[in-house]
Amino acid sequence: MRAAKRRLLATAVACVVAVLAVPGVAFASPEPTPSASAKDLEAVREKLDGLYHDAAVATDSYNAAEERARKQSAAIVDLAKKIVEGQKKLDELKKRAGAAAAAQYRSGGLPDEAQLMLSDNPQQFLDGAGRVLQGERAAKGLIGELTRTQEDLQQYATDASAQWQKLEADRKAKESARKEIRTQIAAAEKLESRLEKKEKERLAELEREAAYKAQSAWLGTGVMDEIKGSASEAGKKAVAFATQQIGKPYEWGAEGPRSYDCSGLTSQAWLEAGHPIPRTSQEQWKQLKHVDIKDMRPGDLIIYFDDASHVALYIGDGAIVHAPRPGRTVTIAGAGSMPILGVVRPDA
Repeated sequence: MRAAKRRLLATAVACVVAVLAVPGVAFASPEPTPSASAKDLEAVREKLDGLYHDAAVATDSYNAAEERARKQSAAIVDLAKKIVEGQKKLDELKKRAGAAAAAQYRSGGLPDEAQLMLSDNPQQFLDGAGRVLQGERAAKGLIGELTRTQEDLQQYATDASAQWQKLEADRKAKESARKEIRTQIAAAEKLESRLEKKEKERLAELEREAAYKAQSAWLGTGVMDEIKGSASEAGKKAVAFATQQIGKPYEWGAEGPRSYDCSGLTSQAWLEAGHPIPRTSQEQWKQLKHVDIKDMRPGDLIIYFDDASHVALYIGDGAIVHAPRPGRTVTIAGAGSMPILGVVRPDA
């Protein structure tokens, strides 16, 4: 549906603006002229929103693959340690098994009946026979432990191989997402570079107007009359951390301390508050507890767009702090300035 709307938009403005073929995008982009009208610039704004949204989706994919790769690498290291320890244990068990087999061989030349008859001290022999039975039971236990250790080593090796395969798959997923991010951002930057200074200023004004209009509509529903929640102690820490990052640049895949992407900011804010949360906005939406907007309190996370591709931290009074997109810095904005999917609470 979004792609269809964009194609219709491109067709509508094609007669008044030049078209710009954007790599990786299946439709033509409006290229503003020096005398671009308000309609032309609005088309550009919507196109840029689409490009940066697609970059945000790809960024979430990149971050998800990166997080999985970290876990897989840690699992591989852990399995490697288990394999080394298991091999040492196996070598020791083999030595013990060999010693037990040698001892049994030395005492096993005659049947037990013959040894009893030829013994100078039958009682001593019987006592020794009891110890032999104990030794046999111990040997069986030793063999069982040896078998289990060998099976464990085989399982560790199998698990390590599976983790390596997953790691390679996620490496490819990261590279694919990286290319998509760069393609979408390059297309957006190319489109913006064709604007003159006054047009860029007007475009920025249009962005602010769109955000203001959305925020006003959201506030007009009376939602703030219902939101009365107070921040938890952890929530206060998360808010304090996030607001201290204001002014730092957006950078896809970044988790600080010099730059952030949207979920990098929220995940680090809650890590600082003592509550580690998933790295990506989509996983934050999936894994954290959902709360009604009317029950929202400072520190909660607001998830935006139907695909959960953006996240911000609610700071109270209808405002959020977030890392918007490439070319922008961490800033405060209206909580309703973007389409809200829902709210989640990290410290529920």
